[in-house]
Amino acid sequence: MFLAIPFPAISPEIFSVEIGTFTFALRWYALGYLVGIAIGWWIIARAIARPGLWRGDAPITRAQLEDLATWAIVGIVLGGRLGYVLFYDPGYFLQNPLEIPKVWTGGMSFHGGFLGIIAVTWLFARKHGIAVAKLADLLAIAAPIGIGLVRITNFINAELWGRPTTAPWGVIFPGEAAQDCPGWDVALGACARHPSQLYEAVLEGLLLAAILLTLAFRRGWLKRPGLLTGLFFLGYGLSRFVVEFFRQADAQFISPDNPWGHVLRLGDWGLTMGQVLTLPMIVIGIATMIWATRHSQSPAAP
Repeated sequence: MFLAIPFPAISPEIFSVEIGTFTFALRWYALGYLVGIAIGWWIIARAIARPGLWRGDAPITRAQLEDLATWAIVGIVLGGRLGYVLFYDPGYFLQNPLEIPKVWTGGMSFHGGFLGIIAVTWLFARKHGIAVAKLADLLAIAAPIGIGLVRITNFINAELWGRPTTAPWGVIFPGEAAQDCPGWDVALGACARHPSQLYEAVLEGLLLAAILLTLAFRRGWLKRPGLLTGLFFLGYGLSRFVVEFFRQADAQFISPDNPWGHVLRLGDWGLTMGQVLTLPMIVIGIATMIWATRHSQSPAAP
């Protein structure tokens, strides 16, 4: 018997307002970013307000945190958009350069946004004379909640869905593309897919946040600069690598002889673009944790 979950009728827009010929719409996707940044700001504010979490002084002041939030928004948006342009569809954007700044039409890369945050962290630390590792640790504990919220909005938008499945929790996503499952035995005329956005929300968001926040606020890891940053790299990298086995690859990488969209192939096995971009994160995470362990003394838990 075929079991699947119909996609809930949720509009991507929370509300829209027409002003003359211009329509302003607040989308769940934008709200996910905004709420994620706000919660991240609150987490960092809590961390820097507790002297016992640090060896020495907290790396930034409350006033610097206000400035950092603006820098982070710029880094996420610019990095995320440019990453999508360069990693996923450079040919199209080279032919249509005016489409590049149209962020509101969709198309953001986590890996690009991540590179943007790395650049912002380094520049902000250099400007204010802050230890880069300590600042990076603050951003590491703040990021997972926002990542999880954005993944939930990906689900609401019925985008970035997973591969076809017969699992009872498979979701019947709307749209011609989601229902195009060549070579798949579609029962009852519907193609159910893994809700891979929710898998990512749990692994990259909820679980990673719980681990990092526990280690930061309960186990004294903020006293060992770089350790939480390395764990974030490693945790996100492993989570994304695993979920890619259930997530549908981007359409430009899929062909009749490459149905899973592998960009690196070895016989019947291969890696998707998401996995290829994630491998350096795993390596950097391990290397960063080794570096942090060797360059810090093990503190007692607070």
